[in-house]
Amino acid sequence: MSLLRREAQAQQRVDTDGPSTPPVPSAQASRLAPVASGREELLRDLSLRLQGEVIGEFDSLIQISEQADVRAKVEELIERIIRQRQFTVTRDERLRLVQGMVDEIMGLGPLEPLLADDTITEVMVNGPKQIYIERGGKIQRVDTAFMSEEHVMRIVDRIIAPLGRRLDESSPRVDARLPDGSRVNVIIAPLSLVGPVITIRKFAARPFTVEDLIGFGTSTAEMFDFLRACVEARLNIFVSGGTGSGKTTFLNVLSSFIPNDERIITVEDAAELQLRQDHVVTLEARPPNLEGTGEITIRDLMRNALHMRPDRIIVGECRAGEALDMLQAMNSGQEGSLSTGHANTPPDMLRRLETMVLMTGYELPLRAIREQIASAVDLIVHTARLKDGSRKVVNITEVFGLEDDDILTQDIFAFEQTGVVDGRIQGRLSATGVRPTFMPRFRASGIVLPPGEYGIPPEDPTKPTRPGKGRWALVDAAQGLDPSRPVVGSGRVVVAGGMVYVSSIGPVDPATGQVAGTTIRTQARQCLVNLKSKLEDAGSSLDRVVWANWSLRDPGEFDEFNEEWARWFPADAPIGQGTLMPPLLRRAGFRVSIGVIAQAGDGEPPEASHSGAGSVLRPALPGV
Repeated sequence: MSLLRREAQAQQRVDTDGPSTPPVPSAQASRLAPVASGREELLRDLSLRLQGEVIGEFDSLIQISEQADVRAKVEELIERIIRQRQFTVTRDERLRLVQGMVDEIMGLGPLEPLLADDTITEVMVNGPKQIYIERGGKIQRVDTAFMSEEHVMRIVDRIIAPLGRRLDESSPRVDARLPDGSRVNVIIAPLSLVGPVITIRKFAARPFTVEDLIGFGTSTAEMFDFLRACVEARLNIFVSGGTGSGKTTFLNVLSSFIPNDERIITVEDAAELQLRQDHVVTLEARPPNLEGTGEITIRDLMRNALHMRPDRIIVGECRAGEALDMLQAMNSGQEGSLSTGHANTPPDMLRRLETMVLMTGYELPLRAIREQIASAVDLIVHTARLKDGSRKVVNITEVFGLEDDDILTQDIFAFEQTGVVDGRIQGRLSATGVRPTFMPRFRASGIVLPPGEYGIPPEDPTKPTRPGKGRWALVDAAQGLDPSRPVVGSGRVVVAGGMVYVSSIGPVDPATGQVAGTTIRTQARQCLVNLKSKLEDAGSSLDRVVWANWSLRDPGEFDEFNEEWARWFPADAPIGQGTLMPPLLRRAGFRVSIGVIAQAGDGEPPEASHSGAGSVLRPALPGV
């Protein structure tokens, strides 16, 4: 087929009546346009007459598989028909007619020249008489057409027959692919009211590389270096964006950063990914057969992929319930997995994942779904097709936790538009000034970042940082704690006026630097252990506490907290009050923190003066 395409391109260059004719001055164009238009109309009519006769002749002949033989036979038939009908055509017009007939017999008819044009990225057929293309991000109509709906269906059958797909009134839509990997979608009546509709997303003969996308202005070399580090550090990444924003192309480039010694399983509806590694297993879903049985969905393939010893799983696109299987894979050993999804913004991608998980039919609590998403997804790379038709990465967003049932995200890089030059949008993907929580992951993976770390701000020792995800706890603990850096919830101790003031002691295990447990009882116990140690270091003790402040994430957990408190203060509890936990401590995963005022060690312990209260605290939280 490549020979025919090269000949078609060559013919377009030499054809003085074809679409590649150089532009002429406006006055001359005004004189020539009616003549050229009329001549083109005559040639189209002639082509339609010849198609039926030539194709009919071939149906009565033994099948010819060699392109050269087909071309010779077509030339002979057309020459005979033109002579019999006494048509007058030039040599160039005759060559165009021959090429068109060869495309009809061996290729995809009127679509062949469009598929051969490397500048065209999408071909859209809206019934037999309307064909549109996308070139340079812009849609335009082309001056070509099919003879009839039957003609369109003949070409469709030629596309789907080798794949074992079917298309009829009982199954009026189909996804398929061309031999070069281009994606094809076809929909017919009764779903389509304009006739058969074909949409072809073309694939480049050579997979795009990082250098290609840099040249297109999709992103910068520095950002690709950052994303390479993220892939090598085995972050789980989703590529989001709207239709036609370049998600699959970008996913292809991201996958090229995966080391060659890993086993990769790809799962797709229609195989589009073009991975360059040696050890790649490609799985493709299968539609039901004529009896409506035998369907193999992406969910089925995802479950099977987990039994195939993958290092990484790549799902071409999450559209439905397979999102749950993908999240579970990301959370159960297949770190560094990749996928794409349709969304307008990174937060929208997370909401779509929630919806897709609910499509499984399992009655999962929304919080459980969000916990899965927040734990599994590390990074969202958002692509967009801008108004000028260009495709760019506009956000690189970290997913770093859950707070009050909301998934927490922060933009690490964002696209800033600086202007428009000659109709092209100008701008740059720049650091937002936020340091992602996964930066220690690079060190743990032995990845050396360049000076400046891509514009990401350095750690600020005066500001506490958010903890990493739970599945990274072992990695973070193995690195050890930096004693020079303050830890959230470590509390501050001040001794003044014979009193010891201790602020905001959190449930952090001093041995690991991690939050101790997830229940209010466990965390309250750790807070009190830490508080006891702080007071003793300051020369005081728990029995000298005269006032307490407890901060709860959820006021409804007060009773459980109070039961643990009563174990530490079996006599009279100190007076105090409760408050709602501030956002910083919520993000750290705390459910409780405690601050106290105690008498210093140079006096007698205070006498109990709150008789009748026993060890029970009085709730003072708002709304309790």
